[in-house]
Amino acid sequence: MDPALLKEREAFKKRAIATPVVENKKREVPSSGSQPPSKKKSKQSSSSKPKIDANTYKTASGTSQYNFSVLAKIVKHMKQRHLDGDTEPLTVEELLDETNQLGIGSRQRHWLTTEALVNNPKIQTTPDGRYVFKPVYNIKDRKSLLRLLDKHDQRGIGGILLEDIQESLPNADKIIKNLGDSVIFVIRPNDKKKILFYNDKSLQFTVDEEFQKLWRSVAVDGIDEQKIEDYLQKQGITSMQDIGVKKLNPIQKRKRPNSKKPRNFKKHNEHMGDILQEYTDT
Repeated sequence: MDPALLKEREAFKKRAIATPVVENKKREVPSSGSQPPSKKKSKQSSSSKPKIDANTYKTASGTSQYNFSVLAKIVKHMKQRHLDGDTEPLTVEELLDETNQLGIGSRQRHWLTTEALVNNPKIQTTPDGRYVFKPVYNIKDRKSLLRLLDKHDQRGIGGILLEDIQESLPNADKIIKNLGDSVIFVIRPNDKKKILFYNDKSLQFTVDEEFQKLWRSVAVDGIDEQKIEDYLQKQGITSMQDIGVKKLNPIQKRKRPNSKKPRNFKKHNEHMGDILQEYTDT
């Protein structure tokens, strides 16, 4: 190789080593989905969000669950007041004060006065805008309970649920216990609830023991009503009629006339058959 070229090559290497070179590396731009948020933005976003206070959240308006919990406390308190014998009507502010709910918002107060308390079946509104508990039955003592049971018995309405009496009458269990045999308890089979009936002692009568033995000695197992009725008629005893539900005969459909049979048409002027003559040309 030419020595001159070798000298130039060595000189070029020395100049290249002596000259500093700064490399500009390209920044890798991450995808939009994987880009982590910057610290400045995260600080700004966290500072811009409003802080939630626990107290304001509890009394926030628009939560139906919170509204009905306020109403439930009021109804429960008014029911207990009624059972304690305190029937004085109260305003909304007095109800909220006695139930420790004065911290509710204005929207809840408006909802209570315009909708909740007015439309509640357990609450009665007085003419002066106050509220009082509305029991199922307006009974206050032992005598009023007996009159109510006697009224139901005479009109054939039936008994009264024990839980309705307990909700309406203060000290109901004690009063019912003092009634003794003036009432009768019956347990309803479908839901096992107790029903109270009036025991009308004027309808009670004693049956002779001989008749009781005769009644119990008659065996009617396996005998239908028709056979019992036939037996009574043979013995000269008239049985009661029309006890059960009458079965109506099914409505018979009107039969359509058979199209194959010749139809009989009504003839007119038959009484003039001897006078009429034919004038057709022969």
